[in-house]
Amino acid sequence: MTLSTTLRPLRRRRTTRTAPLPQSGRDPFFDNAKFLLVVLVVIGHNWAVLVRDMDTVKAAYTVVYLFHMPAFVLLCGLFSRGFAGTAPQIRALLTRVLAPYLLFTVAYKALPTLLHDAPFSLMPTEPTYLLWFLVALFLWRITAPLWRAVRFPVALAVLVSLAAGLTGVGYQLALPRVLMFLPWFVLGLRLRPEHFHRLRTRAVRCTAPLVLAAALGLAYLNAPHINANWLYMRANHVELQTGPWEYLAMRLGLFVVSAALIAAFFALVPARRTAFTALGALTMFPFLVHGLLVQTGQAYGMYDLVGLLGAGALPLLAVFGVAVTVALSSAPVRRVLRPVVEPRFPRWLTPTDADSCGPLGSPMGRQTPAEKRLVTTDQASARDASSQS
Repeated sequence: MTLSTTLRPLRRRRTTRTAPLPQSGRDPFFDNAKFLLVVLVVIGHNWAVLVRDMDTVKAAYTVVYLFHMPAFVLLCGLFSRGFAGTAPQIRALLTRVLAPYLLFTVAYKALPTLLHDAPFSLMPTEPTYLLWFLVALFLWRITAPLWRAVRFPVALAVLVSLAAGLTGVGYQLALPRVLMFLPWFVLGLRLRPEHFHRLRTRAVRCTAPLVLAAALGLAYLNAPHINANWLYMRANHVELQTGPWEYLAMRLGLFVVSAALIAAFFALVPARRTAFTALGALTMFPFLVHGLLVQTGQAYGMYDLVGLLGAGALPLLAVFGVAVTVALSSAPVRRVLRPVVEPRFPRWLTPTDADSCGPLGSPMGRQTPAEKRLVTTDQASARDASSQS
């Protein structure tokens, strides 16, 4: 969905008041949430360079990382509710998730070669930097039907997540992160849009800023002792230098804290259409590209210069993150990057009976209207999944 098509209903409202508005099927609340979350992703990666040097940055960074990725994964689960493994859904997953992963893996591996003359090596099964999220999204979505087929899926996913931290799971296909973030995806599968809107009561909205402020204050007081590796969900208990029981207690505590911060975040997301609502459908563009800018800035010492500002670097990099997100979502940038961010599925690979293929390409006859809506919804959510980190 492009910016122009997203805004077209607003133009019709101004010119023809009596004409009924077309149903776009998009909820501005979720587009607003996705845009704000991808902004936090960009800001977090900009702050990461200065985390070791300043407690102020480390506190803000910690609070953001406690909830922004779990919230993103939660939305991915919500948008995967209609995924049933039909042929159109699989093709959308291949073009909107797997293909960009492979293309940007080449870009992120080539960047150190261009900047530092480092040897070029390509290991697609070992995701680099932020690209782990695309691998995880692919695997989560493929397994969505499985989680709908079992009882107590969230509890089971929590057990899988905890077990991953007690074992020596290698980083092939980002499996530690895939498994440790899994409960948030499965929880998203179980939720419905109305659950999010229930957070918009006056009491919750008034409490949300207090929750975020309290988390920020506690993070600042404990900044010297915070180990950010707990937040990345890729280290097991041995790498974190804790015993199994201490690890389990810490992970369960993180689940609770993250849930509180996620609820506070969604309570504060605007439910109405805003100036940035349309950008919420374009989060894959800033998500995939901004990391190249961050790594280039590091190579040229830009963050060292910004670090000289001390605590002033915190708001400066936050504003820069917002600007980068908006710029990378702009029409000219999208026009240039669309072939690698949103490539088309090759027509010659599409079977002639594609419209009559069911789950994983099996014949299923004529689709019902409900099944057609399911496919359309899933193709849209696959484009947005960046919904994107």
